[in-house]
Amino acid sequence: MSGAQLIAVATADAGTRLDRWLRGRFPGVRQSDVQKWLRTGQVRVDGRRAKAGLRLEAGMAVRVPPQAREAVSTAVTPNPPARGASRAEAEALRARVLYRDDDMIAIDKPAGLAVQGGTGTRHHLDAMLDALRFGGAERPRLVHRLDRDTSGVLVLARHRAAAQALTAAFRGRGIRKLYLAVTVGCPRPRRGRIDLALGKAGGRERMVPGAEDARGAATLYAVLDAAGSRAAVVALQPLTGRTHQLRAHLAAIGTPILGDGKYGGRDAFIAGAGLEKRLHLHARALTLPKPAGGMLAVAAPLPPHLEAALAALGLDLPAAEDPFPRD
Repeated sequence: MSGAQLIAVATADAGTRLDRWLRGRFPGVRQSDVQKWLRTGQVRVDGRRAKAGLRLEAGMAVRVPPQAREAVSTAVTPNPPARGASRAEAEALRARVLYRDDDMIAIDKPAGLAVQGGTGTRHHLDAMLDALRFGGAERPRLVHRLDRDTSGVLVLARHRAAAQALTAAFRGRGIRKLYLAVTVGCPRPRRGRIDLALGKAGGRERMVPGAEDARGAATLYAVLDAAGSRAAVVALQPLTGRTHQLRAHLAAIGTPILGDGKYGGRDAFIAGAGLEKRLHLHARALTLPKPAGGMLAVAAPLPPHLEAALAALGLDLPAAEDPFPRD
């Protein structure tokens, strides 16, 4: 069909379902439109017909019909143009660099900053990455994500070859992640593993157990300190990488992350404690293979709102925060 375009899948979109990728990239497109295009072969991946649930890989070429672009132009709330970093924002972002070499950069992403754009999101990290070139020939690339409201370690690739190596590492088992969360209530038992498949229901941006497209998800957790049954600070190691996995898993066992109204509702807040009403989840540390060889272990300091919560609730972090056995 004339007017169709080929779009390469970005490394940051690896693992996304084809139908969700289409709807996220083209606001105004309905799921029924996507199903029709797939059924009639108007959307193809690497030249072949594909199903809605196909998990995309970085570098795949998606053929998109012209109707998708028309849907963007007629959408009620199209994505606004992305805004790059101001001079002050660029300086602040560079000040959050935790590690840098010729292949990669690790930053301490602040809570509240979206990693990528979306409907109504004009200010996001992806639009600011030129501030982190540091003289490099290529613009840094996203290789994984953190939720907008999650703070902590985020890794960027400085060139294409590094992006391919790091993307492969994040999709495999070569990376060790450690998160810290303040929970409302104390998980019982105080140490364990949560195995609960998660998927999106009804097109909502919320992960739930038992959804039609649910995929296996596993999380190790350990309570580091508790304020009775009121609250706890918990170490988390995700063994899989599902969207909102830690948030959904902790809510499912009855101890939602403090400030996570999306998954915990009213139970995710502690009245009268003077705590900020924001998500208390932090990507504390990351250990991963470097593209040039060797391993990198990098950690991000606690954000102010999480430090304040620990102090207000009388919670302490032990000297050894990582309670999980290494392979």
